[in-house]
Amino acid sequence: MVSFESLKNEYERNWANLEIRPGRHADASGVARKAINGKATYQQIERLTGVPWYFTALCHYRESNFDFDTYLGNGETLHRTTTLVPKGRGPFATFVDGAVDAFRIENFIGAQDWSIARMLFRLEAFNGFGYHAKGVNSPYLYGGSNLYGPPEARAGKFVRDHVFDSGHVDSQLGTAVILHAMLDLDSSITLDGNPQFAGRVEPEDDAASTIVLMQQALNRLGANPQLAEDGISGPKTRTAVSQFQQQNGLRDTGLLDGATIAAITRAAQSGGAMQNGDLSQVLKRLEDLAQVLRPPAGGTLPVPTTPGNTLPVPNDPISLFERLFSLVNKTTPVPGPVTPAGAAPVDQLKQVVDLLSTLLNKNGKPMLGQVNGALGETIGKLLDGRKTALGIGGTLATALLSSVTASPNAGGIAGLLGTIVSAVPGLGQFAMPISLALTAWGVLGKLEKWAQGTAPAPKVTT
Repeated sequence: MVSFESLKNEYERNWANLEIRPGRHADASGVARKAINGKATYQQIERLTGVPWYFTALCHYRESNFDFDTYLGNGETLHRTTTLVPKGRGPFATFVDGAVDAFRIENFIGAQDWSIARMLFRLEAFNGFGYHAKGVNSPYLYGGSNLYGPPEARAGKFVRDHVFDSGHVDSQLGTAVILHAMLDLDSSITLDGNPQFAGRVEPEDDAASTIVLMQQALNRLGANPQLAEDGISGPKTRTAVSQFQQQNGLRDTGLLDGATIAAITRAAQSGGAMQNGDLSQVLKRLEDLAQVLRPPAGGTLPVPTTPGNTLPVPNDPISLFERLFSLVNKTTPVPGPVTPAGAAPVDQLKQVVDLLSTLLNKNGKPMLGQVNGALGETIGKLLDGRKTALGIGGTLATALLSSVTASPNAGGIAGLLGTIVSAVPGLGQFAMPISLALTAWGVLGKLEKWAQGTAPAPKVTT
């Protein structure tokens, strides 16, 4: 997966060494003036999103050569619903409205790091990272500078999908070159970055682990062309998502919304998603193992029952969640003050997230259990080595945000789920059993290690 940290030093080094070629100075200055002429409009967007106005200007140049009658996300007209990815957006009354929507899709709203390295990373992500594999600086960033093309640097361009011509020199000015020219014309532009946010996870970084899992799943489902599994929701990934949505009766947007993520996950599993009955057996095994972990005073270990001896139990998602919540009290060490029996649902949710995070991770690394093989090849690969990437909090959140038929007034766990779901309508119900399956199987693997004496009990956190 492509990561910002792996490319950060390269971006900083390239920016420090960038020089506009003498023959392109006039062109670069002309484009920079056009960008600065739109500053007032771009600043409106900055006030609404926090995205620096000059970054918006660079995106605007890339998408539509500064046409304010177009949607920033793909350059289509503002006055009709978009038909290119992202599809189904608009119509929009103003350029500002469309730009805010486009930045929301890109996970830029709420971002804090706008250093030069991060901006160049975000700009290159729009066009893809394929040039790195060719040993060529992207013309999308550096076209017209000493960093791209002879005599100082290598040339080359992807003239069409997957076709790289090493002798082709792209004549278009790169976005880094335009930004460099803007600095000469507008002293208000500062690129000091935000050192106080060093180490902070940016919104698009947070989404990357989900995106790469979806890229892997789409590749297994036969995406053509095959996708780079880089965690970037670029044009090819969005086209593949759009094709999947069309084939599966989902709203065609090209975006990885909750319903689409759940549908891709289900489709990628051989044999389909786990049913609630299967999940009840998982939880029955969890409960048996919890008893093994707490033998009676006499020292005799209880004998776990087999699934064949299991009595009928409620299998709806809420009942399964309640059983998982109750398991916390059986597996978590309890020195110190005892949690009241009547803990609020939100407190119970925190207990589960804390427990499962402890079970599945050790020093930030995933703790893998033997149980993965029982999941079958497809879902086993999804989990194998990626429990950290999935993020147990994110897995539970996906489950909780799925459509649960519970009223916010139901009380208890059902009320908690109903309250959350009422704010997020339209997500597929099948995401609930999928996510609960991932969670339960992860816990089962760790509990089996406990029972075998091969893993320490979780540490109590306060």
